[in-house]
Amino acid sequence: MTISRRQFLDLCKQSAAVLGLGAAHLAQLEKALANPDAPTVIWLQGSACTGCSVSLLNRISSTAPATIADVLIQVINLRYHPNLMSLAGQPAAAIAEDARARGGYILALEGGVPTAFGGAACWAWSADGRDVTLLEAVEALAARAAQLLCVGTCAAWGGVPAAPPNPTGVKGLQAIALRQTVNIAGCPPHPDWIVWAIANMLTGTVGALDSYGRPKALFNRTVHDLCPRRETEEARMYGQDGLCTEELGCLGPHTVGPCPVSLWNGRQNWCVDANSLCIGCTNPGFPGLYLRRNTDGHDD
Repeated sequence: MTISRRQFLDLCKQSAAVLGLGAAHLAQLEKALANPDAPTVIWLQGSACTGCSVSLLNRISSTAPATIADVLIQVINLRYHPNLMSLAGQPAAAIAEDARARGGYILALEGGVPTAFGGAACWAWSADGRDVTLLEAVEALAARAAQLLCVGTCAAWGGVPAAPPNPTGVKGLQAIALRQTVNIAGCPPHPDWIVWAIANMLTGTVGALDSYGRPKALFNRTVHDLCPRRETEEARMYGQDGLCTEELGCLGPHTVGPCPVSLWNGRQNWCVDANSLCIGCTNPGFPGLYLRRNTDGHDD
């Protein structure tokens, strides 16, 4: 099925309220999509579990384009993604190199970047008989990218792969590129947040970022502020429906993110509503704060 740019715009209109796209943004997006030279997207994967890609692919619509895969492959010119593209090996590497030579693309990174051992803990591809580390690929591609997008907490700040003792020296994209990144935090981030970032980067309307590079339009209130359990009785044990779990170690009061509003799995549920704790996965220090709070009972 071929998905047109018009159908992508229709998808954004259907999801405008969820994505925070007003009439002005939609008009700008339509203008951007009308441009045959709309930005290419190069998506690299580092030290991670591929969960961010899986989350993005779970963005499902009842009308065409039915999945986000259709959108990314057919609409915004996703030139390189190791899981989604049909090519592999040297032909795939050649596509990434061609994009680098042209410049002006959006570089999206999923996962952290190992820096120890000369970057040899993670390889991007092989080209011309030589293995290329992810570190080398990120440095080369970031230098010629128009914009840098971190998809998930690992790409933004290192996340789980960078947790102590971090033997491979994993770092986030900004620490490697030494440039501002747009950080769509989460482990994984909600698919609508990623779509929001792509749509707004295409139109130059991401807006202000907080001190950690997260768009304030998305990450402006704590999970606890938005949680429907906020004013309820405190739970005394796990699995108690409808009760606040802050005293059991929920990090909602310390975590910024729209999870209670976005909901997950087709807007059916989210972590706390499933009687799980918020583990603070949109925080720069994740998973450190969660591990400390739930092992010794202290926040510091």
